[in-house]
Amino acid sequence: MQAIIEKLNENLKVVYRQALDADKKLDELQQQGHGKFASLFTKEAGFGFEAKRFKPYVLDVAADVDALSKSEQLDEEQLKKTVFKLQQLLQLLATFK
Repeated sequence: MQAIIEKLNENLKVVYRQALDADKKLDELQQQGHGKFASLFTKEAGFGFEAKRFKPYVLDVAADVDALSKSEQLDEEQLKKTVFKLQQLLQLLATFK
């Protein structure tokens, strides 16, 4: 279980750095009058909220990983949800580049 948590945290660090860069770019685009959208993800992406920047989504996944790391035994359903959200972030960040 510890190896899974470590791998998730490694991926989170990568996603966090990419998210900060992407958010900076989104801020620039919005200042130029672009980027008129309500949310980066639809409800199907697994997030229970909407945001116009990546950082809140990264923090949401980080909270999920933290909860997983504190549980006595691995909650496979929660792990699947967390990995799915992380994949959604990685895919959108890759597309955004």
